[in-house]
Amino acid sequence: MGLLDGLASQLLGSLGPSASQHANLLPHVLNMLQGQGGGLSGLVNAFNSHGMGSLMSSWISTGQNLPVTGAQINQVLGPNMMQQLSSQAGIAPDALSSQLAHLLPNVIDKLTPNGSLPLGGDVLGQGLSMLKGKLF
Repeated sequence: MGLLDGLASQLLGSLGPSASQHANLLPHVLNMLQGQGGGLSGLVNAFNSHGMGSLMSSWISTGQNLPVTGAQINQVLGPNMMQQLSSQAGIAPDALSSQLAHLLPNVIDKLTPNGSLPLGGDVLGQGLSMLKGKLF
């Protein structure tokens, strides 16, 4: 099992009953957050540039996660990233935005348990810590 697969399994376990519907998508989201598309820092910047920085801040903080809609996810990620994720995960674009609206806040929340971005946006390093049992 690869590192991203192990991280995906850990995250899926933390998502509870809805986890099975995200199993195909999660590894691709983690890959995106690792660096493709600017990584986690790039995603934070994208939310900020679309006037949705408060959403991302709530996911990173230790407080409650604010909800996001599929339309907002589409707007921030843009058509190219949405098409790429849709193709990689084998999920229809409409279903993808809905799944990302549920999945992304939880993933960001789990990858930032101390309320801040990993140093240098190091999602892989954060994932390694998670796999060692430091987060769960």
